[in-house]
Amino acid sequence: MSLKAVHILFISLSILLAFGFAAWEIKGYTVSGDVLQLLLGLFSLVAGVGLIVYGVKFLRKLKHVSLI
Repeated sequence: MSLKAVHILFISLSILLAFGFAAWEIKGYTVSGDVLQLLLGLFSLVAGVGLIVYGVKFLRKLKHVSLI
């Protein structure tokens, strides 16, 4: 597995983790009303979107490099 493929895998898993954590924290906020959970959820959403932007730029930059 190439370094590019590993990087894409880690970016994808990080995006899933960020959005999963955001959903978990926002759901926790709706139950408890704790503002910290809302802030953590929103921060995690922003991080997930940032990771998507980073991933797209990474793929465009290295589109000529093979995955193997």
